[in-house]
Amino acid sequence: MSLRDIIFGRPLASSEGAKEELGVITGVPALGLDALASTAYGPEAALIALMPLGAAGLHYYPAIIFAIVGLLAALYASYRQIAAAYPRGGGAYTVAKDNLGSKAGVWAAVALLLDYLLNVAVGISAGVGAVISAIPALHSHILGLSLAVLLTLTVLNLRGVRSSGLILTLPVAAFVVCLATIIGLGIARALQSGGHPEAIATPAAIPPAAGTASAWLFLAAFANGCTAMTGIEAVSNGVPLFPKPSVKNAQRTLTAIVAILSLFLLGLAYLCPAFEIGAMDERVSGYQTVLAQLVAAVAGRGVFYHLSLAAIFIVLTYSAQTSFADFPRVCRLLAEDEYLPHAFAIRGRRLVFSYGIIVLAVLSALLLIAFGGVTEGLIPLFAAGAFSAFLLSQTGMIIHWAKKRGRGWWLKLLCNTLGAAVTGAALIVIVTAKFVHGAWMVAVAGPAIVLLLNKIKRHYRVIGRQVDYPLKLAAGKSARPLVIIPIEGWNRVSEKAVRLGTLFSDDIVALHISTEKDDKQLLQKLWAEKVEEPARAAGLVPPRLEIIDSPYRRIYQPVLDFINEAKQAKPDRLVAIIVPELVEPHWYEYLLHNLHGKVLRSLIYLKGDDRTAVINSPWYLKDI
Repeated sequence: MSLRDIIFGRPLASSEGAKEELGVITGVPALGLDALASTAYGPEAALIALMPLGAAGLHYYPAIIFAIVGLLAALYASYRQIAAAYPRGGGAYTVAKDNLGSKAGVWAAVALLLDYLLNVAVGISAGVGAVISAIPALHSHILGLSLAVLLTLTVLNLRGVRSSGLILTLPVAAFVVCLATIIGLGIARALQSGGHPEAIATPAAIPPAAGTASAWLFLAAFANGCTAMTGIEAVSNGVPLFPKPSVKNAQRTLTAIVAILSLFLLGLAYLCPAFEIGAMDERVSGYQTVLAQLVAAVAGRGVFYHLSLAAIFIVLTYSAQTSFADFPRVCRLLAEDEYLPHAFAIRGRRLVFSYGIIVLAVLSALLLIAFGGVTEGLIPLFAAGAFSAFLLSQTGMIIHWAKKRGRGWWLKLLCNTLGAAVTGAALIVIVTAKFVHGAWMVAVAGPAIVLLLNKIKRHYRVIGRQVDYPLKLAAGKSARPLVIIPIEGWNRVSEKAVRLGTLFSDDIVALHISTEKDDKQLLQKLWAEKVEEPARAAGLVPPRLEIIDSPYRRIYQPVLDFINEAKQAKPDRLVAIIVPELVEPHWYEYLLHNLHGKVLRSLIYLKGDDRTAVINSPWYLKDI
């Protein structure tokens, strides 16, 4: 077995696609990690916004979480309907394209792509934050740890979506069990003590108030907390990943994800004020996440504390799995509609869309580097893309039900109308509250990406008009082409190219560009002896040798000038340029040979026209 097979797994045939389908058990880790992991950073982000109020901010915290859970319920009902109405997947992109037009579809796709990209960066940085909560000595290695996790996750997903889901099933189960245990024990202790339990490990002191309560501050806290809902659209995007009945299995998976998320959010809304747990500044040494403080307050800093933080770390860091599952699928849909290069629609060796996975990994790495791996700097960018996609999908579904109607259509339309109203209001709040804190970057990046996708689409349209038009074969007799073969000298590489040229033309010119180190007389002598005489003996028209002096040692321009002159001299003939090229057995040996053939071929392509054909003549060097 090769090293490649060990790392990425053996190649899968197209017929093995059914083996890669997800069930509910593997669907929750594969498509729900984003939503579940947001339990860690969504509520904490809301607490960060309330920090100016000091301890008083905890009194307002439950109301903000209740509002978020209410919005989550509206989105859940809507995305169940989207999964049923669009079983081929695609989520917001497909819904918006079918009901609002292709332009709206592109905007929805870009919103999804930005959401998935930011989810990778936020999830990984939040997971590393959990690690440094337990091991403060690693605080100076936040970025390095984040990039290491990203690399691991990239390799894991190149092995296949189902493989990643299976591998992550145990950590997700441990996360759910640990957090459910902590919340259950915490609520029980709080109820026994009349709502004021004593912490086993005292949480960090909440800084004194530095501001006053205001509607703007509460809107900012709500906007931050809405990051807890990013990722719930992933199941509707990935319906085709489930076995039949795919819609039912997708809906069950969505129900499990939303139920767990809602219970955790409500539990935190009660316990954080009860134990007086607030947010801390991640950039300060000694940082502790809200979940780390809660686990320590309820269970102390023993074995269970470290097991819980390990589970939280794994789930947070690998919450980017949702993006790795759905980002490539959105790219595939865009590629099929010619908004992205066609390569994004090709499944790789493990039946995943490898190009999308690799692009997501590279962009996420750049984002982590730009922000130093700090979650707080990434949060303001996060929710804007997700809620833009939410709004477009809900609006599209309103038009869908209004057109389709059918049994119970008005109730479904009402559900999506409610979803559109609440997500629209939330989007306005998010953009308004977080614009100056970084959301403006999404507002700039979104239109720029839309412009790029539309330019790609126009490019493919131009190609289609020029190439795809069905033509009749020009079956009439045509003159054989003039063959031009640039050679460095007479050797085996040149001999193969000339021999190839004699197969389809009797008008062959071998072109040599002479520089200061060339022995022209020797080449002319070899040509007469080794080429012209054997050609005449075989009854062929001897190939001609043309030598052009290049006093300034230029190679490419004299060849291009000769080709242009030949085309002007024979306007009724095709011109075929055969480029001899030495092919080394090992990639690193390419550095030991000149690249004249590759460069010349590229220049001819750039200056080519309908009368020019370029043929590569490789001569393979044997392994030594």
